[in-house]
Order: sequence, then structure tokens, then C-alpha cells
Amino acid sequence: MLGPVKTVGLYVSDQATSVDFYVNVLGFEVRRRMLMGADAEWVEVAPPGAETCLVIYPRDLMSDWAERKPSLVFHCADVAGTVASLETRGVRIAMPPAELPWGTFAAIEDPDANWLGLTDQSIARLPEPHDAGP
Repeated sequence: MLGPVKTVGLYVSDQATSVDFYVNVLGFEVRRRMLMGADAEWVEVAPPGAETCLVIYPRDLMSDWAERKPSLVFHCADVAGTVASLETRGVRIAMPPAELPWGTFAAIEDPDANWLGLTDQSIARLPEPHDAGP
């Protein structure tokens, strides 16, 4: 049986700038950092208490990095408040908070213009699946 998601690769142009953004601006913590040869480093970051880590991976090590765009959405109890706080720290808001049928959603951008979604959606708010019938 599969368990929780371990890592999501995020391909970045400048690893140090991206690690700084996730750690010092968004408040993530470095979970793992190790050498991958002479010129590369494996860096995993995550929000405190999260099971899943982002691998901040130098995209120049992956010839097909452009085809590997992530789609990341983080749960956030107060989307509007979080967006306002992040904006005061210089984070670019890609999509301001919007009330959608399934919950509030907003998006911010990291230094490489990767969108990071924020939502207050929880499993308890999801509608019951409809029986498709025969």
C-alpha cells in the first residue's frame, strides 16, 4: 500500500535563492541537505510538521526541466490573512484570494515564477461523490 507523498521536485534556476525564499520568507525548514557529486546538492525543505518535502533541484541538471512543472497546493487555515502577511514580506501574489465553490484559493510565486496554491479546502468540505449508476 502506498503511503504519504515523500517529495515533490521543484526545478529552480538558482538553488541558493530558492532555498532562502522557502526557508526565510515562507518559514519552511531544511529537512535534508547532501552532496550529489562535486557540483550539486540535494536539498529538501518543508513546512514545519509536514510529511511531504519539496526538493529544491537545480534545473540545469535536468535537460527536460521545462516539462516537469509542479502543481503545488498547500492547506492554509486563513488564506486571506496568509496572503496579506506574505505580501508584506515581498512575496508576489499571482492570484488574490477568491471564494470558489470548494473553498478559498489564492496563489503566490516563488523566485522562478512557480505558482504555489493556498487553499482552506479540507477533506471534510468535499462533496459526496455521486453514484454514477449502471
